[in-house]
Amino acid sequence: MKLATWTGMLLVLATASVAMADEGWVSLFDGKTLEGWTQRNGTATYRVEEGTIVGKTMDGSPNSFLCSDKDYGNFELEFEVKVDNALNSGVQIRSQTKDGPTGRVNGPQVEIESGPAEAGYVYGEATGRGWLTPAERLKPHDFFKNEEWNKFRVVANGPRIQTWINGQPIEDLTDEPIYETHASGFIGLQVHGIKKGTGPYEVRWRNIRIKELK
Repeated sequence: MKLATWTGMLLVLATASVAMADEGWVSLFDGKTLEGWTQRNGTATYRVEEGTIVGKTMDGSPNSFLCSDKDYGNFELEFEVKVDNALNSGVQIRSQTKDGPTGRVNGPQVEIESGPAEAGYVYGEATGRGWLTPAERLKPHDFFKNEEWNKFRVVANGPRIQTWINGQPIEDLTDEPIYETHASGFIGLQVHGIKKGTGPYEVRWRNIRIKELK
């Protein structure tokens, strides 16, 4: 077999392998606009800058959320995030609003926070339950790299929610009650509220993609 033919076959196989690896994945952010997202609650600002979504605090604002226009039930979610040390943040999954589309965002939230802290654990945003992660497992760790990009992976399948940060398993939560009320919902990028006279702080997301599971 000629070298050129063999090289061509290898290229085809490599391309096919990449296609199979990416099968089912959908990007939630086109790198240029906020198309497909709607802001809910709060007055923090969101903008696109150099291929990232940048959330910036607003003095005295409550929690703000940039929410996907589409709802998701069972899925695998990946994203990269970098946050100012003085600001904690989070990504809502299977979340909803109370009393109509402009109401309070509520549902499971994967924590984003400089460490050592609770990044990757699951909080019940505005659910009245506080942390969904049991207290005995809610231990600070340093797998989140401060002031650097961190890769998160979240798998929500039925009542089970699993999280990883930079390849390190963080949470494996099975919570039937939250699944009964939040089996499906939007993805939300949180800019946490801050006190008046503090900030401004920023949090950045990029390479946000999702694969729905059957």
